[in-house]
Amino acid sequence: MSYVHLRTHTEYSIVDGALRVDDMVPAAVRDGQGALAITDFNNLFATVRFYKAALDAGVKP
Repeated sequence: MSYVHLRTHTEYSIVDGALRVDDMVPAAVRDGQGALAITDFNNLFATVRFYKAALDAGVKP
């Protein structure tokens, strides 16, 4: 069973997080993760960008 990171805060998270969606998804692919989630605080600004990037890379958002 592969690891799935379910608590990730992107650069859009108000409270914390500096992880860029454009860096996060390729890193998940390199690590062999089949799925990935974002848990930003107080907004959903990264949702569409994350969803599209994950689907394009073959990662389940």
